[in-house]
Amino acid sequence: MKQSYKVGIIGATGMVGQRFITLLYNHPWYKIEVLAASPRSAGKKYADAVGKKWSMDEPIPESVKDMTVLDATADIEKIAAMVDFVFCAVDMKKDEIRALEEAYAKAECPVISNNSAHRHTPDVPMIIPEINAEHAKIIDAQKKRLGTKRGFIAVKSNCSLQSYVPALHPLMKYGITKVLATTYQAISGAGKTFESWPEMVDNMIPYIGGEEEKSEVEPLKIWGHIENDVIVDADSPKITTQCLRVPVSNGHMAAVFVSFEKKPEIEEIKKEWAEFAGEPQRLELPHAPKQFLHYFEEDNRPQTKLDRMLEGGMAVSIGRLRPDTQYDYKFVCLSHNTLRGAAGGAVLMAELLTAKGYLD
Repeated sequence: MKQSYKVGIIGATGMVGQRFITLLYNHPWYKIEVLAASPRSAGKKYADAVGKKWSMDEPIPESVKDMTVLDATADIEKIAAMVDFVFCAVDMKKDEIRALEEAYAKAECPVISNNSAHRHTPDVPMIIPEINAEHAKIIDAQKKRLGTKRGFIAVKSNCSLQSYVPALHPLMKYGITKVLATTYQAISGAGKTFESWPEMVDNMIPYIGGEEEKSEVEPLKIWGHIENDVIVDADSPKITTQCLRVPVSNGHMAAVFVSFEKKPEIEEIKKEWAEFAGEPQRLELPHAPKQFLHYFEEDNRPQTKLDRMLEGGMAVSIGRLRPDTQYDYKFVCLSHNTLRGAAGGAVLMAELLTAKGYLD
């Protein structure tokens, strides 16, 4: 592992790109070397390119304000020569994203992606660092397919499942058979604020395109295994979801119902959550929460406004665990969707891959 890594942010003017900037500009390992976006932003100073679209609570860091934005598509070779790897969070069609990310990888520039385009590519790892860090091993097979020495793509999962899948994971040993999850998702997940989406004030929308399919399928890849140079999805548990957009700025809440082959006691479940730790905690990665899963005993917690920033927005909050009449148990959970769910999860994945030597 090197002392310092030069990084690029592809899609730097969007909301997730902005979040990447706030997480990386002071990072102990990474230095922002390149900001890239669409042709309409290319050639402008970053502050001018993002303009009134800056949506973070903190101001644009001085270190990036005057950086000239490069063209994410036309400047691939130039960007690849300037950085050790890139974070990607672009707003394009899926086939265009697939081609763009492969082009960076083939230019020997590893891609840590927030996008969904490669989540179902069988040799692209989709990593929640505390859960399936071992899937990084598939990178060697992917590099063989791409014909690269350094270049590869690794993706993070959809933000809608990042609240409840971590809570389910330590309980898999009890044989989870079925899961029902309803998610209540913040407007920042759509790249919006209340200023840009006033229709969401005092409103809920019971549909988010493609979200339910992702929430039902992606966990099975996360819980899958590597076989013959591909990731084979797990067969169970069976998952059904509904995803609603709610008038909240940040934070995805989930109501979860779960059944088991070997039903644990409530105190056993709480103990599993309290004691659970993954590779990020063992490696003490910069963005790893010290306690990944927090259980609240109060009936009215977790609350979005109070608890979404727990451990810098990188922890998962859980509450209201109790028996159910149709399933074995039900509970609620909460995660910060642009931190743990998006840019923060991608940065933590990069830190994991750095510590494992994949980005040297």
